[in-house]
Amino acid sequence: MQSLTRFFHSLGFALLFCLAVVPSTSRAADNAPIPAIAAAANIKFALDDIVKNFTAETGLKVRVSYGSSGNFVAQIQHGAPFEMLLSADERYIAELNKVGFTQGEGVQYAVGRLALVAPKNSPLALDIELNGLKALLTAGQLERFAIANPDHAPYGERARELLKKLGLWDELQTKLILGENASQAAQFAISGSTQGGIIPLSLAIAPQFQALGHYLALPTDLHGPLNQRMALMPKASSTAERFYQYLQSDAARAVFTQYGFGLPVS
Repeated sequence: MQSLTRFFHSLGFALLFCLAVVPSTSRAADNAPIPAIAAAANIKFALDDIVKNFTAETGLKVRVSYGSSGNFVAQIQHGAPFEMLLSADERYIAELNKVGFTQGEGVQYAVGRLALVAPKNSPLALDIELNGLKALLTAGQLERFAIANPDHAPYGERARELLKKLGLWDELQTKLILGENASQAAQFAISGSTQGGIIPLSLAIAPQFQALGHYLALPTDLHGPLNQRMALMPKASSTAERFYQYLQSDAARAVFTQYGFGLPVS
């Protein structure tokens, strides 16, 4: 139970419930402003490592707020002083670009993947065709199954596509527990309140998760792509611009790969 508490504390309550707060002004030791970066919740573990490496290599600092890409879009349009957005779905960057809130179309930085997960005490057997899930349904032993809300969460949308393709969506309707975002779905999937779920591979692969549950990466041909794109805001500082370039470096790409992301084709 203590390890479970530590895991969710590391995600943060704002992350889990998508309550991203508009950043206040922050300054480094040399009195230079620290850029505020908005990032999709599903990249938290990878981006934390990348930020640490960036600061170690350059001496520069950035401050990251994690939450829902859709919520960040609304905040940016209402004047939130973010200098960059790393979105879980490229359509949000396109939406901001269309109304002049980004420097161009940005760049794709990663390709997300889904994972089937279960807490360690779950009867759910993990397999890529979800036969274990089908067996629990048939036996009447599945009580709850978690995904992000497909109405506004990209990872939930893709989970729904996958479940429909495998003929499980209709049968699962009364068993689904919907997280407001992918991180809350991950919380539900390993907290013991469900028998499992479908969540971002990038969260399932984190050591904090593996201490509490099992996971299996799911085939990408069972759903549409999860193309994750980032862009700078028009008034981005030189530090934000440098971090933007660093995120496209081999060093940053190696970290994304470590957390289960695919990489965009150059």
